[in-house]
Amino acid sequence: WGFCRPPRMIAPRQWGIIGAQGDNIMLLGCIADDFTGATDLAATLVRAGMRTVQVIGVPEGPLPEADAVVVALKSRTAPVEDAIAWSLAACDSLLAAGARQIFWKYCSTFDSTPAGNIGPVADALMKRLDAGFALACPAFPTNGRTIYQGHLFVGGALLNESGMENHPLTPMTDANLVRVLAGQTRHGVGLVPFATVDRGAGAIRSEMGKLREWGKHYAIIDAITDQHLLDIGEAAALHPLITGGSGVAMGLPENFRRAGLLPLREDAATLPPHGGFAAVLAGSCSRATLGQIGLAREHMPSLELDALATPDAAALAAQAIAWMEGRIGAEPILIAASAPPEKVAALQQKLGRDAAGALVEEALALVAEALVARGVRRLLVAGGETSGAVVQRLGLRSLRIGEEIDPGVPWTYAEGQGPSLHLALKSGNFGARDFFVKAFNHG
Repeated sequence: WGFCRPPRMIAPRQWGIIGAQGDNIMLLGCIADDFTGATDLAATLVRAGMRTVQVIGVPEGPLPEADAVVVALKSRTAPVEDAIAWSLAACDSLLAAGARQIFWKYCSTFDSTPAGNIGPVADALMKRLDAGFALACPAFPTNGRTIYQGHLFVGGALLNESGMENHPLTPMTDANLVRVLAGQTRHGVGLVPFATVDRGAGAIRSEMGKLREWGKHYAIIDAITDQHLLDIGEAAALHPLITGGSGVAMGLPENFRRAGLLPLREDAATLPPHGGFAAVLAGSCSRATLGQIGLAREHMPSLELDALATPDAAALAAQAIAWMEGRIGAEPILIAASAPPEKVAALQQKLGRDAAGALVEEALALVAEALVARGVRRLLVAGGETSGAVVQRLGLRSLRIGEEIDPGVPWTYAEGQGPSLHLALKSGNFGARDFFVKAFNHG
């Protein structure tokens, strides 16, 4: 087997006992560059029958027992040196716990700046694992992300015409992923085109082998259907390192089953019953989240914070806390600091890009703390950076992954870390328009 060899490799004679008596030995170690992306990936693995735990931040001490562990970092927009250091530390922890394969997870819209952090982190992990070659596939057809001839589409639009060109932190102005990744790495980047992918796992494996022989270290891989993702996963069964969005992880659990390492699990998504009050916090400014807020206003008490009018995190949070008093109860409440692109641009011009983002994140993290203190036990957070700030403020260290609300967005459960809490962390672009309304009927 070509899985990466951790320092404490599990001997083949032990493989047959995995899960036989409730034991879990980690098979897949994952590193995600934001918190919502981590839950998106974890949901994909749970749906395929892997018991999965999400760990918040670089692990400290022993990792939880699970078939897969996803380390959620807040590294997407961090300085590249920090992103690399955190990712390598997470990788070392996963390998020490026995992981046979490492998955580097980034956004399905390839969110990054021209300099990284996708390429630099992938380069560092490739070197650490002595991998030599890795695929790169952020496709997620169920959520409208497809790749054709190396170009990423969001719905029917090219990435750079999808609204992502207006992203406040990582504007994506080029849909050609071969070109984008090539600008972030010193290694060669090739393409496995649709015509090859459509012929199945064997053809994909062969084409990746040719690219490696030609001196390429990465392959962008086309994918427009779930079957393509399953075939890509099968083709990469022996790769020490895989990189991409959560979709390409669909085929990985079956690789472990074929190897006799993973039993069938029908209870992978089971979480304890929920209780307490419910609330939504929205910090994302994506088109999808703005639409979800618009619909939710008709169904639940809602407050929209104006960071441009009140550019102070503590003052914004105080407004929200005063408003929520007397409104927390039988029905969910919504507190949003989202705004359309022109208002975001005005705030960034006033405060600077990083300070504007930090203001909203800090304010909503303070609001989350107040909600939990007032008995909220089901909390839905929209936006990757906002989710990271909230989870860190609440001091959560790990989340067990449960049932999906919409593709890529599961309910999770935090226990033993203060009040038991059901938490859903939603990427800004994910979820149907009625997501906020229907979320509390799931899980």
